[in-house]
Amino acid sequence: DYVINIGRLKDRDYAYLEQEMRQITDLCHQAGAVSKVIFENCYLTGDEKCAMCEIALAVGPDFVKTSTGFGSGGATLDDVRLMKRQVGDKIKVKAAGGIRTLDSALQMIEAGAERIGSSASVKILGEFCRLRQE
Repeated sequence: DYVINIGRLKDRDYAYLEQEMRQITDLCHQAGAVSKVIFENCYLTGDEKCAMCEIALAVGPDFVKTSTGFGSGGATLDDVRLMKRQVGDKIKVKAAGGIRTLDSALQMIEAGAERIGSSASVKILGEFCRLRQE
């Protein structure tokens, strides 16, 4: 996982962002590792999120990710939908940040997330197991 350079995005330095993403993604893939690009969406506009998705489509990381979980906001359904709409089936979407219940995790999956990042995963799995027992 790595977080994009938000300052460079605010400066619209797309060439830098693409080069950075390509270098990190290539290193990950050469090492057999999964590459996840974190946008930290709480700090970005819709246009900036779309621009990063376009760069990701040109580069080919394995995942685009909503947030680190340490910013001022986490994953939102609107962000997951936007990212999925932009990258389609070419790149997977990971929703992270603020997902604390089974219901919110399932909503993120329905919106297009293929992976969930949550510090409440044990609680979420407990909810899932209880539902399966009912």
